[in-house]
Amino acid sequence: MTEISGWGRHPRVDARETRDEDLERASRGGALFRGLGRSYGDASLPARAGAHVVSTTRADRVLAFDPATGVLRAEAGLSLSDLYRTLLARGFAAPVVPGTEFVTLGGLVACDVHGKGHHTAGTFGRHVRALRMRVADGRVLEVSESSERELFLATQGGMGLTGQILEVEVQLARVPSPWLRAETRAFADIDALVAALREASARSPYTVAWSDTTARGRALGRGILISGDWAEPGEAPAAPPRWRPPLEMPFDLPSGLIAPWSIRLGNTAIFHWNRLKRRTSVQAPRSFFHPLDGIGHWNRAYGARGFVQYQCVVPIERDPRIVRRLFEILVRQGGASPISVVKDFGAEGRGLLSFPAPGVTLALDLPMRGAKTQALVDRLNDEVAAVGGRIYLAKDALTRPEHFRAMERRLGHWNEVRRKWDPEAHLRSALSVRLLGDEP
Repeated sequence: MTEISGWGRHPRVDARETRDEDLERASRGGALFRGLGRSYGDASLPARAGAHVVSTTRADRVLAFDPATGVLRAEAGLSLSDLYRTLLARGFAAPVVPGTEFVTLGGLVACDVHGKGHHTAGTFGRHVRALRMRVADGRVLEVSESSERELFLATQGGMGLTGQILEVEVQLARVPSPWLRAETRAFADIDALVAALREASARSPYTVAWSDTTARGRALGRGILISGDWAEPGEAPAAPPRWRPPLEMPFDLPSGLIAPWSIRLGNTAIFHWNRLKRRTSVQAPRSFFHPLDGIGHWNRAYGARGFVQYQCVVPIERDPRIVRRLFEILVRQGGASPISVVKDFGAEGRGLLSFPAPGVTLALDLPMRGAKTQALVDRLNDEVAAVGGRIYLAKDALTRPEHFRAMERRLGHWNEVRRKWDPEAHLRSALSVRLLGDEP
């Protein structure tokens, strides 16, 4: 038995976690699969304390790769970090890059992850060609657009509840070099920042904004816009980036250290530093896509109480003031976040529970403060549900089932597919108990 959690370290649960390099053998018996544990809430936690979960991380072999087409087939436990080191120097990258490189192929599919390039590349599932998976009755199936299509689509964003992913076949992206060119600009308030973000998305394949949740008045939501693209050979160093192990945070910091006062100081320094720094640069993939991955176990900075991440998408075309209202709620209810990310989204993903939809997404890291944090998430969800937005299950720990049902118009169809393949709900998680009404 060992205590496990998502990356936010809230909640935590005792579980019997095993690792096996043979996922087909490990999948017998219907245990919940878990990758590197980088989902933030309870999605990869068992439905009850003491239950069995299987870590996929030892099943990390590349099974096939075609350098002419860029099609890769690998076991579900292969990490994006290992994929970088194997294929980036050969001119290939993941077609969709999330905020951490420490995520497995199975996790990329189960969460149907998005990245800074959603407005051009869509979600990871858009590039998946086939999955090999074990379903609840014990059969091992190859699923794709042409074979058991509904199960294939329900698994993308299905949070591991439709079957156990054994192998993934995906179309990689060809890149001109292993470096990226980036441009950084500062904006005085949230309205200017969002307008610039959407304008930059029309010309740059990668865009993201950091925003200050502690700024008030005319400076509400001020922030930094970063846009970029893969660099051409003549724009980048001749040698590939060096991969260095992260510098480890060896212990938990005091739980009260990341508090509104310290977040305000940090956010002010980040904003003014970026106003002064060079606007254009050439960066390694980790610096551009995964800046926090340079610090191992950075989640320990939040102390023993941990933190929750909250991410929503809202239809800004329907309600242009919605992002400003969310920031006003954060200021009123003390929702200071040291990491507040705003991105532009394109079309809805094909996964039946895929998170992205057209609009703007806001992701927040919130130190866990018990009832105060729950009340803040409830208030944000009231606003998001009212405008037709939704939340990201891979980041969620506190959403109530009534809010989730109000947001997710596709839930009925997904439930039908899940029940077809697992009528007894053998595959369950703490998230499915909390939000979907599964028995623990």
